[in-house]
Amino acid sequence: MGGRRRPGATTGAGSAAGVHIQIQEPPERRPLLPHRATFPHRTDEQVFSCFSYNTSTHKHLPVYNNIHRIRRDIISVVEDYLSLDQLRDVRINISVIRPLVDKLYEQDDISIVYCLLVNRAQFLNEQKHLSNRQNVNSTRAMLCELIATRILRRFNEDNDGPDNLLVLAHILIAGFEPFQNAPEEIRREVQASTAWHKTLPALEVAILSEARIFLASTSCQKVVDAIYDGRVIYTPSSYMDLIADRYKQRPISLYNPREAPLLNQYRLLVPRTRNYLEIMQFFILLALYVVFMAERDPTQFSKLEICFTVYAMGWVLDQFATLLEHGWHVYAQNLWSFLDVGFAFIYWIYLFLRIYGWKTRNAEADQQALDVLAMGAPVLVPRLAFNLLSDNIVFLCLRSMMSDFALVTALAIWCFFGFLLSLMWLGNDAYSPFVISKWMIYIWFGLDGSGIHHSIEFHKILGPALMVAFAFLGNTLFLTILVSMLSTTFGTIVTNAPAEIQFRRAVLTLEGVKGDAIFAYQPPFNLIAIFILVPLKFFASPRWFHKIHVASVRLLNLPLLLFIAVAERRALWPGTPGGPPTQLTSFVKAQKKSGLHFWERWGITSHSDISTVFEVPPPESVLEQITTDDDLTRHLIRRQFARGNSHIDSVASEARKQAAQTAAATTAVATAAGGAAPGGPKPLSRRDSIAPFPGLRAELQEVLSESDEMSNITARLEALEESTQRIEELLERLVGVKQGKSTRIEQEDGGVSEAGSPSGSRKESVAVSSEHDPGESPWI
Repeated sequence: MGGRRRPGATTGAGSAAGVHIQIQEPPERRPLLPHRATFPHRTDEQVFSCFSYNTSTHKHLPVYNNIHRIRRDIISVVEDYLSLDQLRDVRINISVIRPLVDKLYEQDDISIVYCLLVNRAQFLNEQKHLSNRQNVNSTRAMLCELIATRILRRFNEDNDGPDNLLVLAHILIAGFEPFQNAPEEIRREVQASTAWHKTLPALEVAILSEARIFLASTSCQKVVDAIYDGRVIYTPSSYMDLIADRYKQRPISLYNPREAPLLNQYRLLVPRTRNYLEIMQFFILLALYVVFMAERDPTQFSKLEICFTVYAMGWVLDQFATLLEHGWHVYAQNLWSFLDVGFAFIYWIYLFLRIYGWKTRNAEADQQALDVLAMGAPVLVPRLAFNLLSDNIVFLCLRSMMSDFALVTALAIWCFFGFLLSLMWLGNDAYSPFVISKWMIYIWFGLDGSGIHHSIEFHKILGPALMVAFAFLGNTLFLTILVSMLSTTFGTIVTNAPAEIQFRRAVLTLEGVKGDAIFAYQPPFNLIAIFILVPLKFFASPRWFHKIHVASVRLLNLPLLLFIAVAERRALWPGTPGGPPTQLTSFVKAQKKSGLHFWERWGITSHSDISTVFEVPPPESVLEQITTDDDLTRHLIRRQFARGNSHIDSVASEARKQAAQTAAATTAVATAAGGAAPGGPKPLSRRDSIAPFPGLRAELQEVLSESDEMSNITARLEALEESTQRIEELLERLVGVKQGKSTRIEQEDGGVSEAGSPSGSRKESVAVSSEHDPGESPWI
């Protein structure tokens, strides 16, 4: 009789034939999950966002290789379409996402997030050329976004202290080029240049690819908020500058107002400051527009018209420079970009007609210019609401719903143009196309049925048939489709409202970081800067051009710069006089207070103590009292967990009792037979195991067995266990019959040798059986 040796088994040498096997399980000291590697980063080196990799401290990073390595891994892993919920499943997380995150994070490369987002943009671009919207490329794009979010979170967790924000800023803002460290033959083939405007940060790639999950993550929003508030400063890259002043480039760094100059012209380019200035500029534009249009006179140029024309030209120039700064794709992601483009189009038509009427002395052209300018009111007035309520869910939905409305309306006009031609040809030019179009529009909106009433005048049979068909298609089918599309769009945006708000905030922040020098001049002074500084750049050296630019900006914005300096030192970065600013908690506290209502900010409410009790830190005496543990709270969590699983605990306790009784009976039989009883208590389980919490293992098993595949595997394992148990019973019977026959033969012979004694066989059998758990086969 033999048995299979296990790891950790010892063989007794008491007899030549009797083999005594004793299983000793070593105590488990290894954790359930291995500790992952951590990579704290150095922040003493200067990292730029606008420089190419040739002048960057990260020029050794293999960006080109990482992009293609990630693409190969993602394509090999994802071969079928999976939804976002399926990618977030615990099994996919453990088997796919976490190994990829560990592999990419252990490279200790801050360009990995950029490479993942570049691959996401490419997968989405490949998806656009396919007819199936739910294809494998969308799954690959989502997987790249999830991995980038996890890696950014690990960088956030592994870098504590004041350098945490700076490390995240390096990852999201540092400029990289897709062909960085590519082979020279590849660069020559694609003619890749290394100009500064070719670099893109990971944050801008995330906005271009609309990675809402990535942008809504806590780590990313920490950097976005810091950039918006001006705590993280840098010189961004831009596609084209109207007034290029690149003499001094600012690296990515944390801003300290007490170390900066009092008149700091760069604070005019902070996104939060830019947002306030743009709202102020739009208020001035709207006020001039309303006052001018209230007393418009086409026969003469009034002072109000001249002021409005000049200021509006400067405002349109500012919008044009914003469009050139980051390109149309980023500019179009803004909520009110279509309104700004619409007003700019109306303004240029007005200006052309006004100048034409003035030159030709044409009064009709002057009147038409003012009539065209009057069409700007439906654009300017809602634009103010978009500025003040940019985070409102209604305005977030309105932008997407208007695009759907424009699409369905264009398709309807295209389809209904055939009905218009048929009615024109049936009527033999009895009615003009304008009259027929008016009747069709009335039917479309359900206002009037004159078209159906006059349809018999086109043809007795075909005329009413066409009008009734148009009424069914237009008023019933297309309007129903339009309402359904708008409802679906609204429901989708409302479901993902927090992510949508964070996405729009990231767009506003990135768009607010300006690198062009023209943004330091407020309208209409930017017109003067264009006509003076642009020609001056061809004659002055970069150093003197920078000095002239800084001096002119400080002179024109002197009151504004003084106000910004005082506000940042007194209110936004409070601290001890003459000392460094306090930690970011005081800044966050000031931000929270600034968002309160007037009566809550000044304590004019009976509920102010609720928030005040958490703002004031408790003293040391109170901390010592509340940290004292007692018998009531020491095991509170375990008791609370056990209370919710009382039924499962009772079942588990009954099973443990039966197992203990079986083990005791087996031990007694082994002791009576002369064998060794199982020695020692059971080794302690892992400290991070789920065994101490009753019922949790059963709940996890239920979670892991939800799918049909796991259910089939479970059924097969149960059937295999039943078959194994039947085989063990048959073997036990067979062994018992052989032992009985051998005992009778030995008694008849009158002597039994030591090697073949029944007692030795019984000892061997019992000893082997006793070392196994009850119900476990000694043959396995």
